[in-house]
Amino acid sequence: MGAALPPNRYNEHAWIVGEPEIGEGTWIGAFTVIDGSGGLRIGQGCDISSGAQIYTHSSVRRCVSGRRFREVERKPTSIGDHVFIGAGAIVLMGVSIGQGAVVGAGAVVTADVPPYTVVAGVPAQPIARVVLEADGRVSFLPLSG
Repeated sequence: MGAALPPNRYNEHAWIVGEPEIGEGTWIGAFTVIDGSGGLRIGQGCDISSGAQIYTHSSVRRCVSGRRFREVERKPTSIGDHVFIGAGAIVLMGVSIGQGAVVGAGAVVTADVPPYTVVAGVPAQPIARVVLEADGRVSFLPLSG
């Protein structure tokens, strides 16, 4: 029989490790990995889609050095309020995502994302700006290249 997922109050099919700080009203989809082992803050009102992965650690240097580099590196990761993270997106350790940002499905976020910015791709790059209208509508204005 396989190992059970650690219990969490967000989604019985999500893997949440460490002690992440998760804001009120945040929704976490199934089959996500939320790694709080290196310090993780997720703001309030965020939506983290199914299959997304958020990391605060990396063992790459330890692995490729044949374990001569002995430590698993850890850096805090921060996600602002009202951030949308698309299905299958990956957020790497040490990244900060600003309030109101959108991470496209399948994106790999390797660098900080400014507030109200849409990023997509591998590695994730800014592609649009989020504009909140006075009447509650939301617009996405493409960035000119």
